Amino acid sequence: MNPLPELPAGAFTKQDTGDDLAFYAPPRLVTHIDEGAVASLTAHYRGLLPQGKPVLDLMSSWVSHLPPDRTYAPVVGHGMNAEELAANPRLDRWFVQDLNRDATLPLEDRSFESALCCVGAQYLQQPVAVFTEVRRVLVPEALFIVSFSNRCFPTKAVAIWRSLDINGHAALVRLYLERAGFRHITADVLADGRASDPLIAVTGRA
Repeated sequence: MNPLPELPAGAFTKQDTGDDLAFYAPPRLVTHIDEGAVASLTAHYRGLLPQGKPVLDLMSSWVSHLPPDRTYAPVVGHGMNAEELAANPRLDRWFVQDLNRDATLPLEDRSFESALCCVGAQYLQQPVAVFTEVRRVLVPEALFIVSFSNRCFPTKAVAIWRSLDINGHAALVRLYLERAGFRHITADVLADGRASDPLIAVTGRA
């Protein structure tokens, strides 16, 4: 059953239909948002993430943007490049998986107190399936924070994402969260784009 019947046919097609793991094979040890946007995201995490509790960092890289003065345990990272994940000092363990091929997370039910997805939602071709899996591995009432800017690899972003502006992206992520069963969904403008990259965080509660 299609969880998003209101979206047009081809909404989750990509310009580049080649293997995603091959595309991400070269490590990219760069940040995909600028310093101002990173600072706003780190501050947002500081205010929301429970200290000392398990965190799932979905679609992660060599940085997680977690507050350096706070501890979380364990922090489990998922991504598409082993070298990037191995370079991330905040990850206690990590795994590589193409979620567009297999949306099932190799994680136990209710094993995390929060989950993050920074600048990755635009690439998901099964977003509701992936977000439903995230909800499965979260304890009740835990937060899932999905953040995004106006940057992406355009050939790998899905068609519906490429067709929308950043406010449209916020509405789309809200829809993904709703269909995956998250509640009390909020959208926060963390950076308005005047002094740094724009950044929005849409958050749902499991």
